[in-house]
Amino acid sequence: MTDTSSVSMTRRSLLRAFAATTVAAAPTFSSAAGFLRGSGDIRRIRMYSGRTGERLDTIYWIEGQYIKDAVKEINLFMRDWRTDGVKSIDLRTVDIMAASHNLLDVNEPYTLLSGYRSPQTNAMLRSRSRGVAKNSLHMKGQAADLRLSSRSVGQMARAASACAAGGVGRYSRSNFVHMDCGVVRTWGG
Repeated sequence: MTDTSSVSMTRRSLLRAFAATTVAAAPTFSSAAGFLRGSGDIRRIRMYSGRTGERLDTIYWIEGQYIKDAVKEINLFMRDWRTDGVKSIDLRTVDIMAASHNLLDVNEPYTLLSGYRSPQTNAMLRSRSRGVAKNSLHMKGQAADLRLSSRSVGQMARAASACAAGGVGRYSRSNFVHMDCGVVRTWGG
């Protein structure tokens, strides 16, 4: 009989080890081709918007190059649905989203709750909630609020935090995670 307990590695341990070495090897992963686990030369993002009913499933980066038409699709998809305002989404945020999605090992698309927000939309939301920042990175196209029905807020936040590349906010009561490409920080519960 063979004792495999000393050499076996759980999937979670493997993902942690991968995330740690990936972050150490590629602290600015927007220029690191191998950051996304298992995809190497390809980056893909999958999202659904309950607000508009739209779906997005696109490969937006191949062999070190962002694909212009795919980036335009992402910008349109992540628009402020209240005003129909479109802004260029910072691709560092999209990279964080895609990397986190890969670490979570799910086929389900993200549900996008909020991408770009116009100043008018941000002011309106701020008047209704203390949780909306006055100078939100959403207004710069540098943030997204996301949900997965198959993963908890904690799981999503840990995956995003493993990227060590921006802000990660946990909104457990509202069941979503904020991801941005700003200063590395975490908040919420």
